[in-house]
Amino acid sequence: MVPKGWRKGRVDDLLLGLESGVSVNGEDRTLSKGEQGVLKVSAVSYGVFDPSAAKVIAPYEISRAKTSPKANQIIISRSNTEELVGASAYIEKDYLDLFLPDKLWQTIPKPDSNMKWLSYILASDSTRYRLSNLATGTSGSMKNITKGELLSLRISIPPLTEQKKIAQILSTWDKAIDTSEKLLANSCQQKKALMQQLLTGKKRLRDKNGVRFSGEWKLKKLSQICDLNPRKPAEPSDGLVSFIAMDSVSEDAKIKRQEERKYIEVNKGFTSFIDHDVIVAKITPCFENGKGAYAEGLKNSVGFGSTEFHILRAKQDISSKYIYYTTNTSEFRIRGEANMQGSAGQKRVTTDYLKGLKLSLPSSLGEQEKIAATLSSADREIETLQQKLDCLKQEKKALMQQLLTGKRRVQVEEAQ
Repeated sequence: MVPKGWRKGRVDDLLLGLESGVSVNGEDRTLSKGEQGVLKVSAVSYGVFDPSAAKVIAPYEISRAKTSPKANQIIISRSNTEELVGASAYIEKDYLDLFLPDKLWQTIPKPDSNMKWLSYILASDSTRYRLSNLATGTSGSMKNITKGELLSLRISIPPLTEQKKIAQILSTWDKAIDTSEKLLANSCQQKKALMQQLLTGKKRLRDKNGVRFSGEWKLKKLSQICDLNPRKPAEPSDGLVSFIAMDSVSEDAKIKRQEERKYIEVNKGFTSFIDHDVIVAKITPCFENGKGAYAEGLKNSVGFGSTEFHILRAKQDISSKYIYYTTNTSEFRIRGEANMQGSAGQKRVTTDYLKGLKLSLPSSLGEQEKIAATLSSADREIETLQQKLDCLKQEKKALMQQLLTGKRRVQVEEAQ
């Protein structure tokens, strides 16, 4: 049922047509000042335009390039992966030094249509689903949609004044999301810099009495400060433990989820660990990508997981959280990657390599714990910002569904 005052229509009721670019040869590098570029299809995802995703046009090809991204238009991907075919993004300003390839379209709007509003329609879940189903192409190849399929998509069209108001409301949410994303990115960068300073001793913290730590740092083999892949724990009285698969840990070394399993079902053929152990993926590319975790909150303090995990258990007078943060550093991952063994695609960080790996750490347990506590505080700030961002995105998604279908109407000022 069409909301009162709206009309049934198609995308081409709002457009004079679609213009595309030309594929030209170029160098896959960042554009320098004064150079011209052709966009890659990756420049467009749902609702996001990335002008840096471009190749430098070869000088002899510049005369063939046409169709630059223009302000207040929409760029749409006609050919892409199954996930991104039909992806679109609103263009906020002119980009005179960039040009579209033949796999991207740009809208040519009619005077009585609002492209910002249409951009939200095209980026909505329902439109994305329909475009994905219309796309053709063999499995595993690039998928394609035609101009006719896109232009004939049926939509409910509100009056222009209501289109503008809906777009204005959703743009406000976009700005809040953008601000939150920048805050999150900034916090992540600050934590990365803090890790580099604290875990190398370049920055020393103060103890509980306000006195700056000054004790000597020592270079120790990992086998001197950790037990590697220790024996499995005894069965808990109720027989229940946590199970953590490889895809249950993130690339920023966090446990995303855990299942409850029976000890007798997992105690053979899986890697065991307990609360406060450090989990590190051993196989490529999981190791390089940062997969791992700090084990805590396990059922009965006992867990089992992928056989592709190494387990590090801190010895007495060693902070397990300090060890955990050390395994998250770029240096730890780069050195491990350089010493992997095995055939291509099956390379692993070996136990022997880890045992001999030397790490620098404070001789004082108190300083180790202070460093770990400081980085844990940074993690909590990042988690809070991430939760806020996730909530904003979910709330915007729900609001889009209501506004773009007319289930929730906006107040439009009457023309004077």
